[in-house]
Amino acid sequence: MISRLIDEDLFESANPPRLTGARCSGCATVVFPRQDSCPKCSDGAMSAHVLPVSGRVWSWTLQAFQPKPPYRPPTGGYRPYHVGYVDLGEVLVEARLEVPRAEIRIGLPVRLTTVTAYHDEDGTEVLTFAFRPDGEGER
Repeated sequence: MISRLIDEDLFESANPPRLTGARCSGCATVVFPRQDSCPKCSDGAMSAHVLPVSGRVWSWTLQAFQPKPPYRPPTGGYRPYHVGYVDLGEVLVEARLEVPRAEIRIGLPVRLTTVTAYHDEDGTEVLTFAFRPDGEGER
């Protein structure tokens, strides 16, 4: 099956998945996704910064209703899923959480993965980032 990333600018690599944010040269603030100016000091240059692959669930909720466009439901239609913020140490990343309801909790160790977001009209699988439980709990 042919696949592609939903947005190549979000990733340093796809296999294994690594996200790329940006770090300010002036105050060392880290952001995700990348941006051209620092939201904290506005003085430093922003440069690419590869993010850790492991972190902890900082907060979460159930996405119980279908989001507005440009969201595209997967084949088979919309199904509720967990979303939340993952603490990667230097930055909180908002992401889909591929964690069963019985396991999800604040502080849960998670690891970066990719999941199918949807399929293009030609059948190409479009991948996005998500986090899954990480039994190792390491960064």
